[in-house]
Amino acid sequence: MSAKPRWVLPVVLLAMIATVSAGIVARQLYFDPDSSPVAVLPSENQVPPDEQPGPATVEATKDAADHPLYDDLRGVLQAYFDAINTRNYDQWRHVVTAGRVKEEPERKWRESYESTRDGTIVMWRIETGANDSARVLLSFTSTQNEDKAPIELPLGCLRWRLIWAFVVEDGAWKIDVGETNFIPQHQGC
Repeated sequence: MSAKPRWVLPVVLLAMIATVSAGIVARQLYFDPDSSPVAVLPSENQVPPDEQPGPATVEATKDAADHPLYDDLRGVLQAYFDAINTRNYDQWRHVVTAGRVKEEPERKWRESYESTRDGTIVMWRIETGANDSARVLLSFTSTQNEDKAPIELPLGCLRWRLIWAFVVEDGAWKIDVGETNFIPQHQGC
């Protein structure tokens, strides 16, 4: 058994401290605040009635924003809500699966969403599944003519909470059909 020189431990500790310090300095120098996701805090603050449905930009909690699929799924959701708000069926059908398009052909889609405006959109949580699938816990507010609201809650303003299924189809993430998509929780604004 050989004796180690006494200077090895202090040198190793000094090297470790220098490495950690250099990492902290580099992080501060190269940190770009514009590249980090903007997370919202869950809040009970409500958009005033005359400003419903609120902003149309998809936001996220920290939990959702920290998920590796956040950017991809947020982009799909933003395109989806933009399509509804601008009545752009072609844009909408590019971010949903073929099964979803089959269930909502253009005429039916236009009739369903002719008065709808969506806003105050928040991604709360993202969970990945098997075979390129994911689920997003989502909330948003919709305004619409009362005759276009769900039969069980015919109101002009609704707050929705639901889980949407996503799958990879044709090499891109898309919103899928699924039981969770059709069992939303909603209440009047």
